[in-house]
Amino acid sequence: MLPARPLATATIPRAPGGILTFAAEAVKAAGDESGMAVQAHGRLRDAPGPPPWRAWRDVLAWSRDQVRPVQRLAAEYGDIALLRCGPLRFYFVQHPDLIQECLVTRHKAFKKDHFFVNFVRIILGNGVLTAEGDFHLKQRRMLQPAFYKDRIQSYAESMIHCADALESGWQDGQRINITEEMMQLTLAIVGKTLFNSDVSSDAQAVAGAIETILERGDLFLIPLFPGILDLPLARNRKFFGAINDLDTVLYRLIKEHRESGDQGDLLSMLLAAQDDEDNTRMDDKQVRDEALTLFTAGHETTSLALTWLWYLVGQHPEVEALLHEEVDRVLAGRLPTPADYPQLAYTQRVFQEAIRLYPPTIMVGREALEDTTLGDYAIPKGGIVVMTPYVTHRLPEFYESPETFEPDRWLPEAAAKQHKHAFIPFGGGQRRCIGEGFAWMEAVLSVATLARHWRLEIDPAHEIDLRPNLTMRPRGGIPATLHRR
Repeated sequence: MLPARPLATATIPRAPGGILTFAAEAVKAAGDESGMAVQAHGRLRDAPGPPPWRAWRDVLAWSRDQVRPVQRLAAEYGDIALLRCGPLRFYFVQHPDLIQECLVTRHKAFKKDHFFVNFVRIILGNGVLTAEGDFHLKQRRMLQPAFYKDRIQSYAESMIHCADALESGWQDGQRINITEEMMQLTLAIVGKTLFNSDVSSDAQAVAGAIETILERGDLFLIPLFPGILDLPLARNRKFFGAINDLDTVLYRLIKEHRESGDQGDLLSMLLAAQDDEDNTRMDDKQVRDEALTLFTAGHETTSLALTWLWYLVGQHPEVEALLHEEVDRVLAGRLPTPADYPQLAYTQRVFQEAIRLYPPTIMVGREALEDTTLGDYAIPKGGIVVMTPYVTHRLPEFYESPETFEPDRWLPEAAAKQHKHAFIPFGGGQRRCIGEGFAWMEAVLSVATLARHWRLEIDPAHEIDLRPNLTMRPRGGIPATLHRR
């Protein structure tokens, strides 16, 4: 199996002896001059990391690119690295044991980090992604029925219909931008399943609005960003104008749904949802926040996952051949149905391996609510823990030939032995993505629908410009040529 033409700029050497040994050995070898001196706190110690002057530089680099600076920190310091910036403490955690502690074992000691939440709340409001505490549990409880297995299967017909409609417009030999095509597909799917609405006429406007919003993603790392957003800058006007454009569409659809009644879509379920404990329902503002959260997640992240899947399959003829063999055998030329999902096992493995190598969401962040620990490292109250799936998914202790695109590493027997938190494209613990099942169904059935008749040839001369800022977007997209099978 050939390498996946990784976009990484640094390899990640791991010290022998397992978790947390790399940092201690680096300290012993480099001494105090590197700024990595370990301070004893009983059995606890400070995480290693660069001196303050370099830490500020690294944080600023991280605000523009949330992958490469983290790779450099992991290569230099190992499983955990601390950036001290004045009173701020950023802990970059890569090892699955530490991730499991943060997201599961000690989850009550952490909340969503305020840098991410404060920025995203400007866009999405107080939906399930940004809510905390009892309110988060209440919202998740109200949303959960919309993502039960039987409900997801009921959305599958729309997923298949949208993929079939997309390919009906393709021509043999046509040059396409994979990213744009997958954005169009997932926008149609989320529009139909969330709003029972054909939003294809608004596709460019909505996609442009989301693009404009994500361009300001660098601000969530700057402590004074609310002040920056208040400045009369052209970029800020575009940012808030994009949010207003999305609001205009959402509030119109909410109004129409309230007037017309249940339309069998996700928005209808949000309007009808009632908390069993206090018998309350969501007002228009809360419905807007939850709908926009689902809309943005369902559109942006899944489209990127599909983009990288086609990019990887197009580079690996042996994977492409096996994918087409399974689709031909299971479907025999017809459109898929939800009942076909279990039989599309290789397609599922292709999707899983694609989001291992290129997880659409760049990072998972948590903030310590109290003085706590991860491993034998002290994490003070207010410390920000940053977990980067792209880096963790490529650790050689957990993945043989981690840069290689190998779908069969996810065969059931091998996958059962994998560390549960070495694969975190959907997060983990109580805040694991509520739409994970929806995303799997959407991706697998969409790929099967398109692969019946098409293969995508990737231009080998095109250099992929990775733009890791909140999501894993390739700058300018990925060009390809369509070939009818």
